[in-house]
Amino acid sequence: MLNKIWFSTLVFVALIGANFNTLANDEVNVYSYRQPFLVKPLFDEFSKETGIKVNVVFAKKGMAERLAREGEYSPADILLTTDISRLIELHDKGLLQPATSSEMTAAIPAQFKASDDTWYALTTRVRNIYSAKRLGKIAFNYEDLADDKWQGKICTRSGKHPYNVALVASMIAEHGEADTLTWLQKVKANLARKPQGSDRAQVQAIHQNLCDISLGNSYYFGNMLKDEKQKVWADAVYINFPNQNNRGAHINISGMAMAKYAPNKTNALALMNFLVSEEAQEMYAETNMEYPVRPGVKASKLVASWGEFKADALSLETIAKQRKAALILLDKAQFDL
Repeated sequence: MLNKIWFSTLVFVALIGANFNTLANDEVNVYSYRQPFLVKPLFDEFSKETGIKVNVVFAKKGMAERLAREGEYSPADILLTTDISRLIELHDKGLLQPATSSEMTAAIPAQFKASDDTWYALTTRVRNIYSAKRLGKIAFNYEDLADDKWQGKICTRSGKHPYNVALVASMIAEHGEADTLTWLQKVKANLARKPQGSDRAQVQAIHQNLCDISLGNSYYFGNMLKDEKQKVWADAVYINFPNQNNRGAHINISGMAMAKYAPNKTNALALMNFLVSEEAQEMYAETNMEYPVRPGVKASKLVASWGEFKADALSLETIAKQRKAALILLDKAQFDL
């Protein structure tokens, strides 16, 4: 029964049935939420340079549950996630251990790492506001989504999706719970339809004239532009960086952490150092349409073409502290109903 539950929650995309040799001196084991095509080139280059083999389990969900069940016998060394909420989940369940090095300290701004050195960002992404080109170019604040002039014109995925939860948490950190609840209620009143689908599906809805405004992570814009079928959706919208005249656009991350019982700590730290190197950050930026977290490393030409922007300087730890409050407010607003 437990096996059935496990296989329903964790989907292996690659390395089915891989046997991790946790005692090997030339291996490192990774559990990853990131898709294979995004990280395999990095791991291949790391192995080429160091001779250390990278074993990977790719998962869609269930990482925390697996680690908790495996306990001290877990073969996992490094954990890769796609969102700050997933890092915080691993941290709060005691599944991480501190990892430090001069390389990571120098490469990662304090805003994008844990104060106890248990997790680090690898890339950043903006929670953009997409708007129909038929409206013309508009300067947006997240707060503007509550303006009744947008009644019946906003599309979004579930409010409880981690990307939106993080945005709501940032609003709480900025405005407090009472004002954020009011904002959520007004945004809900402006929705063109019940929250549904993915970030890309919202841009598709704008193209189909179902709504005029949507929320979406920045990298989806690049992915749509590179997809022959979806390019027509992206061509129908502007990608807007919100709050440029005040605090700046909300930033989320993909990140990494060392597992609590990592059996190959030395190799794990070597891989973490490599992933924040200029070389790896440049490779990552070209592949995943996100922004390098390491200062001085340029975004890809396509991503850079969207223009420079001001980012919210609020630390992700501060935002993460409001995650539970954000979920409570989303329930109070009955946002997804």
